[in-house]
Amino acid sequence: MSKPVVAIVGRPNVGKSTLFNRITGGLVAIVENMPGVTRDRLYRDAEWLGRKFALIDTGGIEFKDEGTPISSQMRRQAEIAMEEADVVIFVVDSQISPTPDDDLIARTLRRSGKPILLAANKVEDFAKAEGQLYDFLSLGLGEAIPISAVHGMNTGDLLDSVISNFPEDDEEEYDPDVIRISVIGRPNVGKSSLVNMMLGKERVIVSNVPGTTRDAIDTPFEHEGKHYILIDTAGMRRKSRIDELTEQYSVVRSLRAVDRSDAILMLIDAIDGVTEQDKKIAGYADEAGKAIILVVNKWDLVEKDEKTINRFEKTIREELGFMQYAPTMFISAKTGQRVNKILELVDFVVEQNSTRVTTATLNTLLREWIHSNPPPSDKGRRLKVRYLTQVGVKPPTFVFFVNDPELMHFSYKRYLENQMRKHFGFEGTPIRIVIRQKDEEKE
Repeated sequence: MSKPVVAIVGRPNVGKSTLFNRITGGLVAIVENMPGVTRDRLYRDAEWLGRKFALIDTGGIEFKDEGTPISSQMRRQAEIAMEEADVVIFVVDSQISPTPDDDLIARTLRRSGKPILLAANKVEDFAKAEGQLYDFLSLGLGEAIPISAVHGMNTGDLLDSVISNFPEDDEEEYDPDVIRISVIGRPNVGKSSLVNMMLGKERVIVSNVPGTTRDAIDTPFEHEGKHYILIDTAGMRRKSRIDELTEQYSVVRSLRAVDRSDAILMLIDAIDGVTEQDKKIAGYADEAGKAIILVVNKWDLVEKDEKTINRFEKTIREELGFMQYAPTMFISAKTGQRVNKILELVDFVVEQNSTRVTTATLNTLLREWIHSNPPPSDKGRRLKVRYLTQVGVKPPTFVFFVNDPELMHFSYKRYLENQMRKHFGFEGTPIRIVIRQKDEEKE
C-alpha cells in the first residue's frame, strides 16, 4: 500500500523546513553513516494518529539555474506539489501581510483541485491570531491555520486537517502470491524501454490496470507459471511545464511505487554512472526495506575491455556504499541483452527479503561470532550480547539483546550484520538490526 504524499510549499524564510522537521521529528528513517548515503533528503516519513505519509519539503529542492527569479522558483515548487501531492501545506509568515509571491503561489495552487491547507507560521499570540490573519483571506484559500512551527504550537490541529483530507484507499487488491515490481530511476535511463522489452518478450499481458499512484500503470503478466505486476513509473506524469524539471523531482515520483512494491529495479545509466539523484532514489528504496536490484542500462553503448565490468561494479559500490547487498545486472533494454535474466533474479531477491531464521540457529551462531571476535569495551565496561531473535521480514529484522545498548559500537554492529549476511545470504535485501537492553540492571 502506498502512503499519501504531503508537500510543504511557500516563500523562503517562512519556516517550511522548521515545520518539516517538527512534523517528522524522530520518525526519520535512520541511515548508517557510510559512504554514499545522501542525508540531504527532500522527503521523510511521518505519522499522525496512526496515519503514515511521506512529507515533501520543497524548500530542499535546488534549481540549477541560479539566475532564476525567486517568484519563478516558487511557482515551480507549487507546480510540482500540485502534481505529486495528495495534500499541500502552503506556509505563510503571519508577521507579514500577503506578498506578491504568496499570491503567485496561491493562484498556482488553486488551479490544482488538490486540498490546500494555508498555515500561518510564526504566530506569537494565538488569542489574537484570528484578527491578525484576516488579510490572508485574500489568497482565496480559506481561513489560515495559525501555527508556531518552532514551538510546535497548534501543529496538531494542522495535522488533523492534513489526514482528514487524505484520499480513500482504493488501491487494487492483488493475490498475495503476485510479485509487484517497480522500475525506478532518473529520467531518460530507459525505464519505459525496459518495461516494454520485458512485456514484449513475454507476450502474455493480461490487462492494463490504472494504478492509484497518479498515472502509473500496473501491468499484470505471467512468466513460467508465476504472476507479476510491473509498475512503470516512467508513465506517471502527464505532459506539463514541469517536464523540464524532471531531473530534480524524479525521486518524488518514485515514492508511491516503491511503497507498493515487493521488488525494485533501480536503473542506472551506464554512460552517466551513479548520480546524486540516483543516490536519493536508491536511498528511499533502501529505507523502505524493499528487495532491490541495481540494473545498469545502456551497456551496449559502453566501450569495453576485460576489466570494464569490474571497474563499473567497484564504482557503484563506492557511490552506493549503503547498498553493498544489492546485486548488479548489466543490460541493454534497447537490444534485450540479459533482460531475460531479470525475473529469475527478482524471484531470488524477493525470497531473500522474506527469509526467516530460527532463534536456535541464530543463537548458536551468535556464540561463534562472539568467540571469534569478542565485543569491545568502553572505559572498563564490556558489551555483552546475550540473545538474538528475528522479529520480522520484508525486510528481515533482528533484535540483539545486550547489557547496555550504549556500548554497541557501530563497527561491532556492522560486524554482526556481516556475519549474518555471510551465513544466511540476504542478497538483494536490506536487513534491520535493533539493539535492546535485556530486562536487567545495567552492569
